Amino acid sequence: MESYGEILKKAREEKYLDFDTISRETSITRRYIEALESEQENIFPGGTYLKGFLKSYAEYLGLDSERILQLYRSKTLQESPVPVELTAHEKPKFLLPLIFSIVGAVLVGTIVVLVIFFNKKLEDAKEAAQAKAYIAKEYTLTEEPLKEKLFENDKLILGTTGGNITLTVATTDGKFGLETPSQGIQIVELSETSELDVDGDGKPELIVYVEDVSTNGLNRGAQVDIRLKSAENVAIIAPDENTIQKIEDLPKGRWTEVFSDNRAYPFTLNATFRAETMFRYKMIPGSDPLNETIYSSGENISLTVRNGIRIGIANGNAVSIKIQANSRTYDKIFNGQDFPGTQGEIVVKDLKWIKDTDGKYKLVVIDID
Repeated sequence: MESYGEILKKAREEKYLDFDTISRETSITRRYIEALESEQENIFPGGTYLKGFLKSYAEYLGLDSERILQLYRSKTLQESPVPVELTAHEKPKFLLPLIFSIVGAVLVGTIVVLVIFFNKKLEDAKEAAQAKAYIAKEYTLTEEPLKEKLFENDKLILGTTGGNITLTVATTDGKFGLETPSQGIQIVELSETSELDVDGDGKPELIVYVEDVSTNGLNRGAQVDIRLKSAENVAIIAPDENTIQKIEDLPKGRWTEVFSDNRAYPFTLNATFRAETMFRYKMIPGSDPLNETIYSSGENISLTVRNGIRIGIANGNAVSIKIQANSRTYDKIFNGQDFPGTQGEIVVKDLKWIKDTDGKYKLVVIDID
């Protein structure tokens, strides 16, 4: 009878797939994939992990995962050692000592089981108390993968084109559940990799892989690997209060107000080009290099800004700039006099938050020499 490893290998080769591609698309390390095909069960940390990876790999190759798991179970049973009682041909000569030995072993075994049982109860009670006293944490999703043990009520901050949204860990009991504002609770099973659309726009923003999860009802958490599907989903952190300039430090007559509010928050700059235009920008404050691109008619750019942004434009009459902030759109920021109509000259302006003397915040445009 064909083994499960041979079936996996044959299916992979028929699809012309290499180990690196499979590892990247399933989040199963290459070492484990090779071990599944060669049936090296000792490579895995436990039977649960092996079966989870075997199920995921079989489904990825389009195979019947239940049949593959049954072949694995059959192989395990065949390789189990035959009890010595079934192979013995002679009756023991010293029956009484044997009985005493068996009774003694049973008693010792019972004591060991009881000790383990009560220690487990104490451990569970301790972890339950720790879970009850646990203070939920907040994680900001960046371009770096988030590899953490998450617990119920922990929060993830995800960036979207409409601003940051907050996701809440809903469950870690046997499966990992993530509550989203528009899609409800989305579930990812153990050893499963899922792409999640969390804002209802039809496009997945997250890739979630569950490495380990609690199975006894206690909030022992879930070990997960969460990655952004796109760099545009990097969460924007709120403006840094320590870097916001005071209004009295601004050059008089060189700035105009866009709007004011009781707090500062990230905003989005949208630029649409009607003709060939040189456009430069740099986030402020910051150490990122200056970005410079020539845009053609019909092209556009959308930038999410934390504290402020410095922009330089030539042929400014050919660009339309709008600001989206706090669910409102501002399109009367620049006019034809702000930027020259010639290609040779580049006019530079800052668009950033400042703090007024009354404690309020203003988003202003500042002329830069």
